[in-house]
Amino acid sequence: MGDEINSKRKQDQQQNIQKRRPNKNYALKKRLPLRPKEGDNVIFITKKTNFKAQLDKCCDLLTKGEKDIILHGLGAAIQRCCNLALQVEALFAGTCQIEVNTGTVDLVDDLEPITDDLEFGAQVRHSSSIHIRIFRTALLGAN
Repeated sequence: MGDEINSKRKQDQQQNIQKRRPNKNYALKKRLPLRPKEGDNVIFITKKTNFKAQLDKCCDLLTKGEKDIILHGLGAAIQRCCNLALQVEALFAGTCQIEVNTGTVDLVDDLEPITDDLEFGAQVRHSSSIHIRIFRTALLGAN
């Protein structure tokens, strides 16, 4: 029973390695995704950045007079981006609204040859993306 589990685990690991490396003659290098327009009110949400710091940045921008802020999330950060937008909406209790757009982004990976006799290549993969616009509908002290 234990041997079957170990052999199954080894097969799964080999399949994962093959998925990450489409050809043994190439090394896969992931490029950074293209970013939409930059600005003070544009925030890119990642899994690595501290959630509290991202929340504080959003709140600071809205309290300092920004009419709207735009959150961008990609792949695994989509859930965090949604959670952040909902937290901001709850903190500003009825004075802001959320507008959500989803989509797919093309990501390019460079294939670098391990040996000198091969050419460089590239492959395209797709990743889900979300763009959330949080905008003020009323001033904070207007109630």
